[in-house]
Amino acid sequence: MFKKDKSSLLFTIGAATLLIGLGFVTYYLVISRGPAKDLPPGATVVPQDTMMALSITTDESQWNRLREFGTPESKASFERFLSQMRDRLLTSNGYAYGQDIQPWVGNTAMVAFLRNKIAIPAPSPAPNAPPSPPIQQSVAIILPIANPIKAKELLTKPRPLSQGKIVERNYKGVQVTETQGVPDRNFSVAVLGTSYLAVTTDSSATDRIIDTYKGEPSLAKTPGYADAIDKIKSPGAFGQIYVNMPVAAAYASANSAREISPESLEKLQQNQGFATTATLDAEGIAFKSVSWLKPDSTRRIAVENNALKMANRLPSNTIMMVSGGNLQRLWQDYVLGAEANPISPINPQVLRTGLKSTTGLDLDKDLMNWMAGEFSLSLIPAPAQNPRDKFAAGFVFMVETNNRGAANKSLKQLDETMKTKGFRVEEIQVGGKPATKWTSPFGGITVTRGWMNDVAFMAVGAPVVDTIVPAPKSPLLSSELFQKTVRSELKPHNGNFFIDTESAFNPKNLALPEFFPPNQKMWIDATRSIGITAAVIGDRTTRYDAFVSLKKSTQSTPSANPSPRPASPRPASPSPSPTVQTSPN
Repeated sequence: MFKKDKSSLLFTIGAATLLIGLGFVTYYLVISRGPAKDLPPGATVVPQDTMMALSITTDESQWNRLREFGTPESKASFERFLSQMRDRLLTSNGYAYGQDIQPWVGNTAMVAFLRNKIAIPAPSPAPNAPPSPPIQQSVAIILPIANPIKAKELLTKPRPLSQGKIVERNYKGVQVTETQGVPDRNFSVAVLGTSYLAVTTDSSATDRIIDTYKGEPSLAKTPGYADAIDKIKSPGAFGQIYVNMPVAAAYASANSAREISPESLEKLQQNQGFATTATLDAEGIAFKSVSWLKPDSTRRIAVENNALKMANRLPSNTIMMVSGGNLQRLWQDYVLGAEANPISPINPQVLRTGLKSTTGLDLDKDLMNWMAGEFSLSLIPAPAQNPRDKFAAGFVFMVETNNRGAANKSLKQLDETMKTKGFRVEEIQVGGKPATKWTSPFGGITVTRGWMNDVAFMAVGAPVVDTIVPAPKSPLLSSELFQKTVRSELKPHNGNFFIDTESAFNPKNLALPEFFPPNQKMWIDATRSIGITAAVIGDRTTRYDAFVSLKKSTQSTPSANPSPRPASPRPASPSPSPTVQTSPN
């Protein structure tokens, strides 16, 4: 089984599987009907400093399409979660979605995570200073009202509480109805004119929604938001996610065990947002994403889209591949943001120190200095003719150099270091070309390095170097699975990520499944492959396309969003009962 460099692969896989999680989060939060158009409904009433906003279709046919995906285990778990959410939000309050909500709700609902209002005003921050970290997040659900008459029929019929009480108050001319004394189930509800029903987890969040409705800065007015959303709009989209990067960074740092300095956080203030649109496909979920800097940011993104060749240098059976157009620039950009990012997977200084202590090389001067070209890191299965090889796959790193002389000097120094550590270093031939092979004491690990024109390569683990030298006759780019998964409209582009998850997480091939608990592995088992493409489309904007190919199971699962039917007797339970009123828009 392949045991080496597991953390490197998991880090790469984590970046992609995060997208799967985002897609499922949208599914989990609201049960719903109809495609969003232009800006998501609710964007005009959600405060501008909202940390995250999820817009989700209420089209039941789309939810039924989503239910087709997954394994029997993942589908059953999915339905249990939806049922729990339904019971918590609706059934326990005496409501049924099909009867009470569906007749009046609009096409798209929004779930927003708000920063709570601070009672004592903080001093005016300096330009580009980090926002004060939120002490707590509130959740707001914004339901558009498509049929005010049907909504009024429901909202004017209060249902008695089995415990606690209903209280009403008026805030800036808007009636607010709230439950009190119900453990973990206090809700605050307000109807904004005939347009929206806002349900929040606390009264301060409701007040903030009303403030925004009355004219305070909204999500829709966020710099660059409208343009960014326009770039990723997709007819019939299932959902959309927006993340306010400065607010999210402040929240993450406030809840991080690692202390983040104000100076480091200030660097992140150059960023504005990240948004992604999810659309259901016959074979999975497609994502169109965009990230952008503030319009007045001093930082600029180099407009380079040079990732062109690496998918042709790898064999068609490659299990995983991540590539980019300029490794040196990628490293420099990562270093700039890593100190301020509490969830950065790798500390640059730790990596520098570790490399220096083990090889004597300076990461920036001796390596990154000549790595300003295309690169790829891939995982290739061991050749079938070597069934007894101790490794099931091999890692291959390739990078195009901008300075062959400096590269040879550093690599020769690395050869000498390996000799001092007991490795046998020898010159060999690979595909008729000279190469260097390192063999560890007792033959446990072998490393082969060499050149293909100006592209340096290094292979570790299984003997896979013969699959890349000479160039494969059947490259990854021609693979049917790769083409179906990495099907981006972004051309030219600046990088790809691809993983054949069925092969990567098959215990017969690799030992990766042991790293994931069953509740996580269940979702990985539901995927076939993942593909991501990135492209810089402006000096402040980057676009991403992604596709998650999902398995389908013929095993049916009970619907968590049943069609309307006569109500069965329900026990009395908490139920807010606002009335529809007209307020200024």
